[in-house]
Amino acid sequence: MSQSPATRVVTAGRPARDADAPLNEPVTFASTFHAGGDVGYGRYGNATWTALESALGGLEGGRALAYASGLAASDAVMSLLPEGAVVVAPDCAYLGVLDLLRERAAQGRLTLRQLPVTDADGIAAAARGASMVWLESPTNPNLDVADIAAAATAARAAGALTVVDNTFATPLLQRPLELGADIVVHSVTKLLAGHSDVVLGAVVTADDALHDRLDAHRRLHGAIPGPMEAYLAVRGLRTLSVRLERAQANATELASRLRAHRSVNVVRHPGWGTMCSIEVAGGAAGADAVVAAVRLWVHSTSLGGVESSLERRRRWPTESTAVDESLLRLSVGIEDVEDLWADLAGALDTI
Repeated sequence: MSQSPATRVVTAGRPARDADAPLNEPVTFASTFHAGGDVGYGRYGNATWTALESALGGLEGGRALAYASGLAASDAVMSLLPEGAVVVAPDCAYLGVLDLLRERAAQGRLTLRQLPVTDADGIAAAARGASMVWLESPTNPNLDVADIAAAATAARAAGALTVVDNTFATPLLQRPLELGADIVVHSVTKLLAGHSDVVLGAVVTADDALHDRLDAHRRLHGAIPGPMEAYLAVRGLRTLSVRLERAQANATELASRLRAHRSVNVVRHPGWGTMCSIEVAGGAAGADAVVAAVRLWVHSTSLGGVESSLERRRRWPTESTAVDESLLRLSVGIEDVEDLWADLAGALDTI
């Protein structure tokens, strides 16, 4: 029976419907297994990981591998690069990924070509001679949207892999593999798990050869997820659709109101998703004043939880200069929108 994504987040990755079987895959705390089966050893597999991988792979349209963090997942994907590779990447993207790429570039292991994800022609030109085109869409934190299909077509013509970080959109809003991407990366920590209580990452691909190479790398390098974290991520995934629906509605309403506020110079919101970024009056000092004044919004560097949070991104020394000093990244949660607005508007009134 065909199921919508909203249904599959509830049904995917469950055990067989046998008599007295649990509805959820139990947590398997084990490092050692009896020989003769498919697992072999605790670094090679775990039934609780499998439940998460099955669910996420099905939602994205590929096969998933879970990792200890989103950065571990990203680093594993970069292991596919040959020495001296050329990588095309956004000028503004998740700081950890850009730092990984810059580190490899500084070591002479790759050449980095950075440009805006909105520049489809530029990406197509930069892909010539490249091994990988790395995209985020929407980007973190400027929320620019890429033409994934066009970039993937150009990358494939150039013989390059296309990687898309789908953390902000989730497979409920965007399925990059269907748009031609080779690999999807997730910080499961964020919207997928959704409760600010786990650190996990994942990679999804529909290419069996790529999956096997990534699996071999995880076995050897050991960036495996913990079974308890995997269990919590599956539990969080069950409510993804309803959390996303509420948070997206809140974000859309707040973006509309923020455009009319006298202290807000720029509102960045693609019209969908749970993230919104604003540039405020008073530069960095004005943004810091807003952060200090809120009481309901949480000042934190993560995102995608049920609680609403905000952060001035340029407080991080290596954040892209394409990000304005006054930019506040808002991760909108599921609280009542009137309470969120009252707190945020009151903080903005202070500047």
